Amino acid sequence: MAFRMRVSTGSAAPIHRQIRDRVCEAVHAGDLQEGDRLPSVRALAEMLVVNPNTVARAYADLTRDGVLEGRQGKGVFVARRRPVYTKAERLRRIGEPLDALVNEALFLGIEPAELRGLVDERLGRLEEGGR
Repeated sequence: MAFRMRVSTGSAAPIHRQIRDRVCEAVHAGDLQEGDRLPSVRALAEMLVVNPNTVARAYADLTRDGVLEGRQGKGVFVARRRPVYTKAERLRRIGEPLDALVNEALFLGIEPAELRGLVDERLGRLEEGGR
């Protein structure tokens, strides 16, 4: 499968985080399936014009989180979906970015009901397999 992604150097999110997020989105949307091979660290770094260490960090994070698995001498593949963290740990891990989202929305003058609608809309798009 030809895996394509873009990152933005002007984004507030670090490049390794953008790579991680794009891979997770592709897995969730079904664009990447269990067993699909991802580009090598070097190939993806060249494609995105970023430092290979940045891609290696993203792949390491995704492997740690159970999204990817490395196969010695064969490459990096989408792993079989399995819970890596307990529910309590998943909730703890999402807490900080969720707080940041809520705080940013309030700072920008977005009302709580509007934020709920935006989150529901995004979740709906993901559930439909779109972006």
